[in-house]
Amino acid sequence: MITRRLFSLSATATLAAPLVARAQDADLRSAIESLPQLHSLQIRLSNETVFAEAPRGPGLDQPANIKSCSKSIVALLLGSAIDRGEVPSVAATIADVAPRLLPRDATPGAADITMEDLVTLRAGLERTSGPAYGDWVSSPNWIADALTRPMVAEPGTRMLYSTGSTHILGAVLAEATGLSLLEQARSRLGAYLGIDIPAWTRDPQGYFLGGNEMALRPTAMLRLATMLRDGGAFEGQQVVPRSWIEASIRPHTRSPWSGLSYGYGWFVSPSGYIFGRGYGGQVIAAHRERDLAVAITSDPTKPARSGGYFGDLMRLLDGPILTLS
Repeated sequence: MITRRLFSLSATATLAAPLVARAQDADLRSAIESLPQLHSLQIRLSNETVFAEAPRGPGLDQPANIKSCSKSIVALLLGSAIDRGEVPSVAATIADVAPRLLPRDATPGAADITMEDLVTLRAGLERTSGPAYGDWVSSPNWIADALTRPMVAEPGTRMLYSTGSTHILGAVLAEATGLSLLEQARSRLGAYLGIDIPAWTRDPQGYFLGGNEMALRPTAMLRLATMLRDGGAFEGQQVVPRSWIEASIRPHTRSPWSGLSYGYGWFVSPSGYIFGRGYGGQVIAAHRERDLAVAITSDPTKPARSGGYFGDLMRLLDGPILTLS
């Protein structure tokens, strides 16, 4: 029997729920207003998109440069190639899978770099990112340039954030599959997710840049985040093997700058987010325990350092966004 007291409590809770929701929405909007670099934000909770706005920038349905979130996409494609038997395993070396990519003057030990070394950014080769990026992309052969750089760490040990490592991995995948990185992205991700993937930058030898300059609509980024959250599945179809997703989100190393753990192309935060991160503040994120998928785009011309704007985005993820779940 429902007593007068129980009825009163139930009615109060029903009335309070919209007030709580409005307060959470106000907190979120206040946080966004304080971030002038942010272009768009989308949040999916369970099967419902609960927030999707683009207060700045070109909007939710125009391609945005996802910058180094591209590295996370290449990592997914490695999982697909291994699942199809085109790459034997993460332990396979460059010499095993794509020996013709190795220049004659390759750095000693470069041939023995594994797929796992490349996808976890632990190849050991001198970095091509940061101050070295301009010279690297100005070279006549980006792969040869990266593979002839000196070893500055034992492969498989220290994380050296380098687009050159992911570009080598992308070229290895092209050799192993017989498909360009663009064809792989379209047929193995885009076709299942129902998203468009435009062509992007190629190197002088014709390999698509593995690790930078891809463009996706923010709405496509949210679908990728949802797939990541749901163990590689999207709308009832397994797009990427669940076992690969589980391996990808297991910490294998740690960023020397942010301190965040890093798996197979994906960062892992202490609060439980799995995410790809791109220059300027591009984010594809999932929080599986809270059933959240998040996509963020930002001004791609401005930096987003861990102690600056990217730190602000992490506080947004850990604060107003996390409280929605």
